[in-house]
Amino acid sequence: MIPQNLKYNESHEWARQEGDIATIGISDYAQSEIQDIVYVELPEIGTELTQKTEFGVIESVKAAFDLYAPVSGEVIEVNESLLDAPEQVNESPYDDGWFLKIRITDPSELDTLLDADSYQAHIEAEHA
Repeated sequence: MIPQNLKYNESHEWARQEGDIATIGISDYAQSEIQDIVYVELPEIGTELTQKTEFGVIESVKAAFDLYAPVSGEVIEVNESLLDAPEQVNESPYDDGWFLKIRITDPSELDTLLDADSYQAHIEAEHA
């Protein structure tokens, strides 16, 4: 089930907008493809992110994957609990397994992201 209230990068990160703040994580599809997540590297608070550029790394027992910012903004909070329990991303990618919160600098960037239906089509096209 792909949450309807989120916007998605083609690289499988999601953004949940609440005013000028976006919470960012990876989709359930992405975590199921990555599988056993053992490490998450996130930026420091105060870091400025630019849309579609790398902001961190997620590692599983089999590979490492870059994470890309769905929108531009300043990192205002990181999910510190992932440092000790990265498996939360596997267990709860839309709730406990979020990565960071940023103050959005250009809200119009959200309009360039995929909605849930378009993201579902994107996943299906990757497997066609």
